[in-house]
Amino acid sequence: MNEEKEHHQTPVASEYVTEMMRDTMENWQSEFLQLIWQVAGLSFLFCVGSPQSKEGDERKEEKLDYIIKMLDAEHYEKLMKGWDDKYPKK
Repeated sequence: MNEEKEHHQTPVASEYVTEMMRDTMENWQSEFLQLIWQVAGLSFLFCVGSPQSKEGDERKEEKLDYIIKMLDAEHYEKLMKGWDDKYPKK
């Protein structure tokens, strides 16, 4: 606005507002595209799974199997067969 005063011109706010709104929308568009990419990409990777996450699940299952066997060795085989029938491994 100082430039307008130096050149004896009246300041024009509409040009500033238009430029500011355009720049803001470009920034928001960029941010939203990044956010959507991150959400979609992470959702896809979560659904697909990685070898590391599968190792973790197998390890947990083995630990649980061991705990169940130690707590109830008498009924262990029956319990495991029932769970395997109900929840078949993929």
